[in-house]
Amino acid sequence: MHFRALLIGDVVGKPGRRSLREALPALLADHSVDVVIVNGENTAGGSGITPPIFEELRGLGVDVVTMGDHVYRKKEIVPVLAESDRLLRPANLPDEAVGRGFTVLESQSGFPFAVTVLLGRTFMKPAGCPFHAADAVLAEVGERAKLVFVEMHAEATSDRIAMGWHLDGRVTCVYGTHTHVQTADERVLPGGTAYISDLGMTGPHDGVLGRRTDKVLPALITGMPRHFDVSGGDLRVHGALVTADTETGRATAIERIAVSVEIAHEPAPEKGAPKEDNEGQDGEDAAE
Repeated sequence: MHFRALLIGDVVGKPGRRSLREALPALLADHSVDVVIVNGENTAGGSGITPPIFEELRGLGVDVVTMGDHVYRKKEIVPVLAESDRLLRPANLPDEAVGRGFTVLESQSGFPFAVTVLLGRTFMKPAGCPFHAADAVLAEVGERAKLVFVEMHAEATSDRIAMGWHLDGRVTCVYGTHTHVQTADERVLPGGTAYISDLGMTGPHDGVLGRRTDKVLPALITGMPRHFDVSGGDLRVHGALVTADTETGRATAIERIAVSVEIAHEPAPEKGAPKEDNEGQDGEDAAE
């Protein structure tokens, strides 16, 4: 039988969440999706995730939320990371890091599947070897799931491509996140592993990787740090649809997803209201 997984690229701030809420029902219906996996590490003001936002994503029909280098940016998410098997931290963080690096679940259609996320090490904060971590995860998963999805949250394309070849024939899909730009290199590798270097970004595309251009440019030009507010226009949902054989766990197809979303502009928040999507971050995080 066929199994279809919808993989959604980095969801940025409230505009990204609104985009997903608007587009997801049609995507699920049109493609007979079994599982939805979303990168949620930019969902809260562009950096991190909060418990209410995690529940919001789950309420939309998201099965697993993956995180990356911003996993602990919101301290209130730590208890959820400790308890939930549907919110993942990178597997190549130290063993003492709160949360789990992989999960094995059963889809509503009755098929077991596994998900893990790994951090790259090029131009990223220190982490353990993602290749050894991937091997360790597969050993832990064992025979519990033939359908295995591996997210490589990395800066360098070479790190992701190398992981694709390292795991070819052993997992269903290796896909990249983090750089917020969808790549056009989707393919099924010779061993039956679907691959794409970056799913892209779900959210506003009228700025710099989801941030307001008028905030990012001055920081880059002057070298002075400043907050990068989340942008709000040209909303799109980016990701990929992977079709796999449930008997073998091998992918049979991978298709890029890129959907433009039209949503009425939200009024500005009232004075004194929480500025969830204006928290921003310093210029050093511009490309994250």
